[in-house]
Formats: sequence, C-alpha cells, structure tokens
Amino acid sequence: MFSYRHAFHAGNHADVLKHMVLVATLKYLAQKDTALTVVDTHAGAGLYRLDQDQAQTSGEASGGVLKLRAALAGTDPAQLPETLRDYLEMVGRFNDGGAFKHYPGSPWIAHALLRPQDKLKLFEVHPTDGRLLTRNVEGLGAGKQVEVLRKNSFESLKSLLPPPSRRGLVLMDPSYELKTDYDEVVACVLDALKRFPTGTYAIWYPVIARPEAHAMAKKLKTLSTQHQRAWVQAELAVGHTPDGTPVKTGARPATQMRASGMHIINPPFTLAAQLREALPLVLSHLKGKVGAGWTVEHGG
Repeated sequence: MFSYRHAFHAGNHADVLKHMVLVATLKYLAQKDTALTVVDTHAGAGLYRLDQDQAQTSGEASGGVLKLRAALAGTDPAQLPETLRDYLEMVGRFNDGGAFKHYPGSPWIAHALLRPQDKLKLFEVHPTDGRLLTRNVEGLGAGKQVEVLRKNSFESLKSLLPPPSRRGLVLMDPSYELKTDYDEVVACVLDALKRFPTGTYAIWYPVIARPEAHAMAKKLKTLSTQHQRAWVQAELAVGHTPDGTPVKTGARPATQMRASGMHIINPPFTLAAQLREALPLVLSHLKGKVGAGWTVEHGG
C-alpha cells in the first residue's frame, strides 16, 4: 500500500485543480480574524523538485502547471481570472522568477497562507514521505504552528474535531491506491460532519473507470445535501490524443489519469463562480483532442 509517491505526480492537471481550490478557499477563510485550523489528511513530502528524477520520470508537470505557465507567459496577470492568477503566483513564490523547478504541495501552500493565530496539522503514514515531510517542516522553522502526525488520518481525524476556535478546513486527498479508500473517505467525512458540521471540507478524487470512484462523487453530493450543507463539485478532464494516450503526461499512458474532481462542503460562497471563470481558460491550454471538459455544480 506504500507504492504511491506524489513526487511522480506533482504539478499535474489534478494538482492544478486541487490547488486552485485550496488557495481560493484559504484566502476566503482568512478574511475573518478568528484562528483557523487547517488539516491535510494525506500530506505527502510537502515540497517537490520538478527537475529531479521522480518528476522527470513521469513528466506529468509538463502537462499541468508547466504547460499552463508557458501558455500564459507574457499575459498580464491582471487579465487572468483571480483564482488562476492567485494559484500561479503561489507556485511562483517557491521559484525565483525563472523556470518552475519547485512545486509546493498542499502543506506548503497552506503554510504560506497561514496567519500567526492559525494551526496546520499534517497527517502522513508513508515511511519515506513521512520522514521527508518531518525534515521539510523542521526547515520551515514554524515551531508549534505546524505539526506532523504519523498516524492514519481516517482513524485519527476525529481527535482534532471540532478545533478550539470552531473554524477549520480539512483537505482530504488520498491516493486511492486501495479500493477501500473510497468508502473510507465517505465514512470519514460523515463522522467529521457530525463532530464539526460548520467546518469546510475539500475532498479530491480521481475520475477514472472504476465504479467506486463514480459512486463516491455521487455519495458526497447526497451526504452534503442530507446534512443541509452547501457544496460545490468541480471536475476537470484534460482528455487524450486520438491514439488514446494522455496529453503530455508521462511514460505510463495505460495508468495515467485524465480527469479529477474536487468536492467542497461549506465552500466560500464565491467559489463556484470563481471556478466557472477560471476552468475554461485552464482547459483551453491543457486539453487534448478527445474527452476534455469541465463541470462545476453546486447545491445547498
């Protein structure tokens, strides 16, 4: 179960969608002065090099953030949709104006947007990534503001909910390496909503030909509605070329993911409109010739 390493996938089209949502949501939540607790249930290593072996092996960033940045080079940032502009500026913070060589994972994006009163809790059980995450967090010098938890988040998230300030964001983005992850996500979200119904939950999922994936997206909408919570569900499909291979996303076309989604419970009221503005432009630069598209639904 420890074969998945996000370093092979950092900066791909799924990260573009996930991290646009994360930046927009955190910026919105930070408008209130009350302390915020941010929880990343599957934190990975935190920060990735796009010019080293793992990212180069898959080449997935070349079909994601690198392709997007190249296509928009020379564009006045003021002319870009706010959500896309903020995302690219965030990645740019970790690079020195030249080529993007570093890619911030969700923990680093969250940390960059933390205020002094906020807390960041990072779960990671992968032996290698857990050690890397601990070392990387120590390098931040963030003290007690950032805590690495080498525990199973599906079992341990409940211990953090509700946070003391009653304000929080939980990002849930497992690899779905195990089929059981899909049911565990739904069960974990259900338990979390019972403990902390006003929290914001952002759940990433792959859109693949697996019944569990299709069922989970529907279950999340149903669960949100049943608990009378507002929700947004956005999906981005980059599609593929006519021969069936994904669009510039690496050396393993048979296993590559062409689409992914985000389901956000208790989202910013501006998020659906922001994504509807940004995703058409993102897709125009990342799409293949077959099967590309985007959707944004909302309810509650």
